[in-house]
This record gives sequence, C-alpha cells and structure tokens, in this order.
Amino acid sequence: MDSPGKTKHGPAYERLLRVFADIRPREGATSLILVGNIFLILVAFYLVKPVREGWLAVTDIGDLTKLEIKAYSAFAQSLLLLGILPLYARLAARLSRRNLILRVGIVFSILLVAFWLSQPNMLLGRYPFLGILFYLFVGIFSVTLVAQFWAFSTDIYGPERGARLFPLIAVGAALGAVVGSWLGQQLVALPSIGAFDLILIALAPLSASLALAMVTDRRGAYGEPSPWTTGRWGEAAAPAGHGPFRLIFEHRYLTATAGMVMVFSWVVTSGDNILFGIVQSTLAEDLASLLNTPEAFDQALQEATTTFYGDLYFWINLVALILQAFVVSRILSAGGMQLLLYTTPFISLAAYASMAFLPILGLIKVLKVAENSSSLSIHNTARQMLWLPTSKEMLYQAKPTVDTLFVRLGDGLAALTIMVGTRVFQLGIFGFVVFNIGLVLVWILLSTYLHREHDQWKQAAANPPARDFSPGG
Repeated sequence: MDSPGKTKHGPAYERLLRVFADIRPREGATSLILVGNIFLILVAFYLVKPVREGWLAVTDIGDLTKLEIKAYSAFAQSLLLLGILPLYARLAARLSRRNLILRVGIVFSILLVAFWLSQPNMLLGRYPFLGILFYLFVGIFSVTLVAQFWAFSTDIYGPERGARLFPLIAVGAALGAVVGSWLGQQLVALPSIGAFDLILIALAPLSASLALAMVTDRRGAYGEPSPWTTGRWGEAAAPAGHGPFRLIFEHRYLTATAGMVMVFSWVVTSGDNILFGIVQSTLAEDLASLLNTPEAFDQALQEATTTFYGDLYFWINLVALILQAFVVSRILSAGGMQLLLYTTPFISLAAYASMAFLPILGLIKVLKVAENSSSLSIHNTARQMLWLPTSKEMLYQAKPTVDTLFVRLGDGLAALTIMVGTRVFQLGIFGFVVFNIGLVLVWILLSTYLHREHDQWKQAAANPPARDFSPGG
C-alpha cells in the first residue's frame, strides 16, 4: 500500500484541515468526501428522529405509560436485530463493499417512502402499531448506516491513517446532526410542510450519501487507486466466517468492546427514558385544558413533543460539533486512547450525581445535553478507533453487530430497568438515577480493560504474525 510522506506541505485546504486532525499530503480530498458522506447520513437521521418521538407520543397501548411504550419499543429492536444481523453478515460475505452499501441504502429509502404513506389519517388511518414500527425502523436505520459507514472508512484507511483522520471525519457527523436537527425545525415551521413530510425529505441527503460512498470506493485514500484499493473493488466486503456472534465471543477484546457499548447504551438510554417521562408529564399538565377534545390534545402533544426534542437535539448536536471540531483531537494528543475512553463516563458520573439531588426538567435537559453531546463526539470517536486494528471480517460482521444489536440490548436493559423499577420496586427518579450511577462505574472498569487491550491489538496490527491479530483473544 503506497503512503505519502509525512511532510506538512500541500494545498491550502489541507493546511486548514490540520486544525482538526493530522492531515498529510493527498489525504485531504478523500477525507472531505467522507466528511460529506457521514454529514449527509446524520442529516437524514435527524430529520426523521423528532418525527419518531412525535409519532410515539400519540401512540396509546392499553394502560402502558408513554415511558413504558418508549422503553419496550427499544427492547423490541434488539429482538428484531437478532434476525437481521445474520442476514447482513451473509450479504457482507457475498457482496462487494460498494454493492453492500448501495443495496442497504436502497432498502432503507423504500421503507422511508412506505412509512410516509402510512402516517396517521393518510392511507391507513390511525393504528398504534405503525408508530411502534416506525420507532423500530428509525433505531435500526440510524445504527446500521452509521456502523456501516465507519466500517467502510476503516477499510479505506487502515489503522495508522484512521487514528489520525477519524477526529476530522467525525466532525462531519457532528455537523450533520446539528444541520439535520436545525433544518427539521425550520421546515416544520413552514405552513406547507408537516412533521411527517420530514420522512420524505430525508431521502435527498440519504441518496446523496450513497453517491459519495460510491465515489470514495473508486478513488481510495489518495485519489489515485493503488492495488490496495482496486483489489477491494471485486472482493466481498468481508470474508465468509462463522458468523458475527461467534466472532465476537471468540475474542476477549471484541467481547469487552460489545460489553462496554451495551453498558454505555444502557446508561444513556435510561437517562433518555427518565427525561421522556418527565417531558410527557410536564406537557400533559400544560395541555390539560385540551383533554376534553382528544384529537386536539393528541395533535398539540405531538407538536409540543416534536418541538421540545427538536430543540434538545439541536443543542446536543451543536455542543457535540464544538467538542468534535476543537476538543477531541486535543484530548487524543494530551492523553491518548485512555483519556478519550474515560472522558464521557466521568461526565455521565458528574451529571447523574447532580441529577439525583435536583430532578428539575430544565436542569435534566442541560445535563443530558452535556452527556449526549460528549457521547456523540468524544466517546463516538473512541468507539470507532477501537476497531482500527481489527480484520475485515470483524469490521463488516462483528462491528455492525456490536454497533446495532449491543446498542439495542443496552436499550432493552434500560427498558427492563424501567419495567422492574416501576412495576416491582416503585422507584422514583432518584432510584433510577442512583442505579445509573452504578452502571457508570461498570462502564469505567470496562474502559480501563479496553485501553490496555487496544494497545496490544495496535502492536499486533502493526506487526501481524498472520491474518489473525488477536493477542490474548
């Protein structure tokens, strides 16, 4: 694989990009294309994400609370992924990375159109299960496309370049989240565009992201494809193997990564569920005058929920963008992988300790902005860098499984926490917050183990004795 020298000369735009990462000559163009790719994926996601919350807000099922509906829907995603992920792994073993990305994107585009046609009172009337199905779809849509993008980027760059360039590429994700949430707010404010129309509008950035992925696949890291790049055009994205689950549990490093991702998701989703419950009870009180007209109440509740979460996501993503652009690379330079892994759990620890004593909606919103923005920037970069020293099979089979199933298992455990805490122990906000503090401590322990193992895997990837780099695994 050819590699440019380490000189810092190059075009003016590459010198500008060095504010965000250690860009070397000829690396700037492909990096910017990848920045644009993940930017568009996140714009598409954040256009539909507030719609998901609004649709769920008017979904009533028996005597379940809105908090329980949200939590149990998240758990159902885990069950659905158990069937989807082996199919995805088989596709990755049969299709080139180009065709894999293209086909997955087309399937998601078709489903977006189907859900837009299924919105309440359009073609099918009002059916609660459609809100649940859309919630399931959006969760799988987001984690699958993002995991696939980072596997593709790691495949393009390899361990050394990825470690240098991922902080820059992740700026595109943070910027896309900000623009997507802001754009959604602006569009629904227009009289001619309803909240559900954002589902259809999301097709534009999603389609553009697929086009950029095709360009990146052809040009490689430097724009002049080497045998390293052209050799991947006809190859399957991942070698055929024993399947993603066996792969994860055969290697302690991957098992610990999956465990850390699951606990991280458990912590953050539990916090999100706490916030959702408080938001719904607060809005219900504010809209109590409409209770005698159920349709007006549902409409107002849906719009108020969508507005609240649109604003929340905007601030989370704006702070995440600032952190990603100006803080992540400096954390990496100052403390390496260890500090990158530790920063977010310690922010969460401080946030939940404060939340335990002052459970006020405004304060909880601020604390969730701090936690979620750090998760989307600092911790997201750390999670992607954990995969840099792994094999192609791990990238296209184990990584999507960890980034989808284990994320949703964390959501499912958060749902179980809500169910047991509410129905059995009658926990209030204080009890849920204290439980979350305990989970954060587990998260910190797993991060400590992963830092040590990551160093060993990096050394093995730099000097592999064979195709399998799995020290101690």
